[in-house]
Amino acid sequence: MKIKSNFTLRNIADTWVALPLGEAAVDFTGMLTLNESGVMLWRLLEGGSTREEMADALLKEYEVSYNEALADVDAFIARLNDAGCIDA
Repeated sequence: MKIKSNFTLRNIADTWVALPLGEAAVDFTGMLTLNESGVMLWRLLEGGSTREEMADALLKEYEVSYNEALADVDAFIARLNDAGCIDA
């Protein structure tokens, strides 16, 4: 799975947001903001990381269990999928 090429991550006024580009902007409603861990996971997805690799990255940065990290990754992926930002 990977971030679709018609979405980009931008820092606007110290807030990270996912922005649609081109035709994706027509169908995209609302705003998708990301926190520090969300930005890290977004960038990993841009590189094609697996959910397990993303969970491992969370483990290196935060004091959480592997199961918590996987659950957070799954929730993040579901949020991006609902927004139409990723290719499965």
